[in-house]
Amino acid sequence: MTTLGQRYDLGNRALWLHRTAGAGLPVVFLPGAGLVGLDFLAAQTATSAAVIYDRAGTGWSDPAALPRSAAAVAEELHTLLEAAHVTGPVILAGHSLGAFYARRYAQLFPTEVAALLLLDPGHEDILDFLPPEAKALDEEMKRHTDAMPDLTEDQLTAARGQYAQLYAAWPPEERAALIDYHLDHWRTAIEETRNFDTEIYAELRGGGPLPDVPLIVLTAGARNPFWSHFADADLVTRAHRGIDAMHAAMAAAVPRGEHRVVPDAAHGFLPMRQAPEIADAVETLRGRATTGRDAGSGPRP
Repeated sequence: MTTLGQRYDLGNRALWLHRTAGAGLPVVFLPGAGLVGLDFLAAQTATSAAVIYDRAGTGWSDPAALPRSAAAVAEELHTLLEAAHVTGPVILAGHSLGAFYARRYAQLFPTEVAALLLLDPGHEDILDFLPPEAKALDEEMKRHTDAMPDLTEDQLTAARGQYAQLYAAWPPEERAALIDYHLDHWRTAIEETRNFDTEIYAELRGGGPLPDVPLIVLTAGARNPFWSHFADADLVTRAHRGIDAMHAAMAAAVPRGEHRVVPDAAHGFLPMRQAPEIADAVETLRGRATTGRDAGSGPRP
């Protein structure tokens, strides 16, 4: 159990949240699939007035059936922020799956969002940017993950060592709790993403425009090692070019969007290893949001 933060009773369940003091608009980190708030501890430490939390069904929050709709997650976060007295508007920083949830939150509560930071996000039209072979590749990877057996003792030992290196800068109590959590709940990432094609994509397409707020998209520039198990080097290269183009298009689709590439960043480890780049993007957005607040932040036409 983590020694940080506290659980807030929302009536139907309790959610864990930890916040730090500081000046400026609050930033709320939304973890990617299988990740939890503590994975953003380094980013939170580098950023003032920052909030990390665990959505229901993950981390130190109460259980919930997975997967969940983006609206359910967004509405739950809205209730949690009210319960924790995190006054908005807020900057939402969503990683991967969390970026979908951040965008859905912005669709549902546009006046309560000051800016958006999307960390190597997916997108409902991702296949439009990828090579034609990507659809079959995606289906093969899904079959592989669905059929994965439980981890062996040797695999658990190796993973524990790798996690210890990844979280070396975390306080000992939090590092131990986080490692144990990930080793016990590694299938959560699979469960959380089962409704991408069947629900999440449709929600975002039909959810309405984003508010006119500053937005930064950070792209993890390093190759995804998982893809290399299923595709040759040429296909992986073309797929990464497609992701880069998709992120550039996401930034260009809003009036105050910016696209940044972090060359040495890996998708899954971006929240843990790129705290300085994340903190810099947050501070940039704080400045732009504060400067542009008088211009209005309603939805785009």
